[in-house]
Amino acid sequence: MSREEMEKKIIEGYKQDEKMMILVFAQWCVNKDLDPEGLYKKAYPNQVNNQALREALELTVPKKESEHIPDQTVLNVLQLFGNDDLAFIVQEEMEKRGTN
Repeated sequence: MSREEMEKKIIEGYKQDEKMMILVFAQWCVNKDLDPEGLYKKAYPNQVNNQALREALELTVPKKESEHIPDQTVLNVLQLFGNDDLAFIVQEEMEKRGTN
């Protein structure tokens, strides 16, 4: 495998992981009766119409059909991908519910 092919595979893997991070966030919001687009807009007011988030929302399931997503998992995944502003907003929502 050439260096260019390897770089393409790494980039593609990162993009897939990033999509999974967005899906975890979106499903967590659905499970907690929160508006994922509203929270995202609060964290990133200059980024409107996030296509990746909209695509993730299409993949979410009703909360009664979803597996439980621990709060700490969402925070860890967001921070892993450098979404610290969104993690901060999520943390605020957790504090409103009285959980960390």
